[in-house]
Amino acid sequence: MLLEVFLLLGTLLIYFFFSKKNEETLPFKDGWWGRGQKPETKEDSSVRPFKVETAEEELSDLFRRLDQARFTEPLENSCFHYGTNSVHLRKVVSYWKNQFNWKKQVEVLNKYPQFKTKIQGIDIHFVHVKPPHLPEGQAAKPLLMVHGWPGSFYEFYKIIPLLTDPASHGLGDEHIFEVICPSIPGYGFSEAPHKQDFNSVSAASVFYELMLRLGFNEFYTQGGDAGCVICTNLAQIAPSHVKGLHLNMVLVSKLGLPHLLSILLGRYFPGLFGFQDEDVRRMFPFLKKWLYKILSEFGYAHIQATKPDTVGCGLNDSPVGLAAYILEKFSSWTDMEFRNLEDGGLERKFSLDDLLTNIMIYWVSGCIVSSMRFYKENLQKGIGTQKHEKLTVQVPTGIAAFPNEILHIPQAWAKKKYTNIVSFHFMPRGGHFAALEEPELLAKDILQFVDKVEKDLQYV
Repeated sequence: MLLEVFLLLGTLLIYFFFSKKNEETLPFKDGWWGRGQKPETKEDSSVRPFKVETAEEELSDLFRRLDQARFTEPLENSCFHYGTNSVHLRKVVSYWKNQFNWKKQVEVLNKYPQFKTKIQGIDIHFVHVKPPHLPEGQAAKPLLMVHGWPGSFYEFYKIIPLLTDPASHGLGDEHIFEVICPSIPGYGFSEAPHKQDFNSVSAASVFYELMLRLGFNEFYTQGGDAGCVICTNLAQIAPSHVKGLHLNMVLVSKLGLPHLLSILLGRYFPGLFGFQDEDVRRMFPFLKKWLYKILSEFGYAHIQATKPDTVGCGLNDSPVGLAAYILEKFSSWTDMEFRNLEDGGLERKFSLDDLLTNIMIYWVSGCIVSSMRFYKENLQKGIGTQKHEKLTVQVPTGIAAFPNEILHIPQAWAKKKYTNIVSFHFMPRGGHFAALEEPELLAKDILQFVDKVEKDLQYV
């Protein structure tokens, strides 16, 4: 064992001696994602008000499909281990048909101002909420919040008031935000790209244009899931414009020898690898808490990264199939232990109204296929091969590590990618859909992160 320790130390010294920080920025991706050829005329840059509306014909068609749904009997005592349990799915569909009030939820969606604007050939939908009041002499801080899959802009509806009016929710008034929540192109009410190769860098470039169009030269960004990657790319594209990057999920695609050694020995020598006790608890045993999770939970990602249209066609045609596909993720990604429950624990953290509102956004917009294509555009070239995956992030970064996130990334790993982590917190509870599940916890972490960044700027 002593020899292994000396070899390990020697390897680490060599690695850090020859490692260099790459401070290169990521090129802005100026694409054209509209139909046909890019016109020679200048693109309409107007910002237009938008409201969610659904015709009676659409609702009649939905109820007809729900009435004609075919269910498969689940295996005895299988709970959610085989995916969404159809016994509980029947209950969800019954609620959907008989109690869920979509028109009322449309009013909820429309309570915040929504807009559309055309960028790089496609219509971009976004929610834009300004503070109801500001203390004299204080300016609101622009905050771009980006969702992921299978979520939507609706994930942020519970956290928005905590950020735009924190004082009314017991969070003080030192930092007040003006919140912008766009729908990723191909999700929700943003137009889907009509051409191939629209990836996270493309989305980051579009959102950068959006923020500049709205008059924000400096702003904060926040995201999880796909939003984590998009916001990271945005910080790489425009580090002088992004004041701070806050994430509730971290992805590290470039693992070196120290990472591999930490997988083998980190459980026994945590301090040597910069691991805290909580890192060890969340990561080990590694085969169970990492490799098994990847094998058991990421089959969907392989499908969506290879042939998204095939399965997407079925989901776009069946509201019950769509619900089963999405609800499974809201179960296991909120807490893997929920797979042991017949109802998937869905209503332990969310209301059926919230879950069905998110599903309805996918259904009425018909966006499930285009949202799934985003995986193919991001992963078809391989993991760790693209430029943005190799570049570091220098902007101040805050990370909220929720305990039930699918995979835990320790700060020691994250800092290889994010070189200026000013805040890293082990959150006391919560999973993948943090803004919807634990809005107050996430809001508090964003506020303390911004406070640190702002105070650091005072001394620069």
